[in-house]
Amino acid sequence: MVQLTLPKNSKITEGKTWPRPARATHVRELKIYRWNPDDGNNPTIDTYSIDLDDCGPMVLDAVIYIKNNIDPTLTFRRSCREGVCGSCSMNIDGQNTLACTKAMDEVKGPIRVYPLPHQPVIKDLVPDLSNFYAQYAAIEPWLKTSTPEPEKEWKQSHEDRAKLDGLYECILCACCSTSCPSYWWNSERYLGPAALLQAQRWLIDSRDEKTGERLDDLEDPFRLYRCHTIMNCAKACPKGLNPAKAIAEIKIQMVERQL
Repeated sequence: MVQLTLPKNSKITEGKTWPRPARATHVRELKIYRWNPDDGNNPTIDTYSIDLDDCGPMVLDAVIYIKNNIDPTLTFRRSCREGVCGSCSMNIDGQNTLACTKAMDEVKGPIRVYPLPHQPVIKDLVPDLSNFYAQYAAIEPWLKTSTPEPEKEWKQSHEDRAKLDGLYECILCACCSTSCPSYWWNSERYLGPAALLQAQRWLIDSRDEKTGERLDDLEDPFRLYRCHTIMNCAKACPKGLNPAKAIAEIKIQMVERQL
């Protein structure tokens, strides 16, 4: 049997355990992934204890509390704190989600916080999403037309507008793509659930006039067809979207245009 081992510098070790808050009666423990590219050390798991009476209810509240009151070196992304921007996507308790919408009381035992999986880590909880955003740009996510622009606006019926529901709400948090095994192994060629859901958003838009060109760009053994519909993406999406369904609908359009 083949035995695979991780490189020595990638093995996670036990990190620092910070003291519990004095006189606190309502304490919660967080175990957070730490890695600093500048010190040459292996990644560690640092343990923090926070006083819930002095902190908000969400995991992001706890992470911000740790940075402000315990360890200012902790690095992570965040912005809106309302589940809109997608900045604070992390792997929490083994599942990709938004830290700002994940309540601490949803997790039993210590809260384990890691960066999104299978992406290069810049530092601590910050993954490098350069490839992810480049793939989003590759599907040309804007209205493409050939007819002259109208004087006021591109009109759309209520029925056609309803077709965009379940697609336009994507906030590009990358939770779905980084939960997809096909994306883990083929991310240099497979566009992944998030980009393909966005591609379907423009393919199905009644105002867009470049459907054929968009489908031509996706006609590739890897860009589209690495999806095997295992549904990890739908399970991980914090907005309740279904990228696997969108990908299946693109495949149907591919077949229909060849009939």
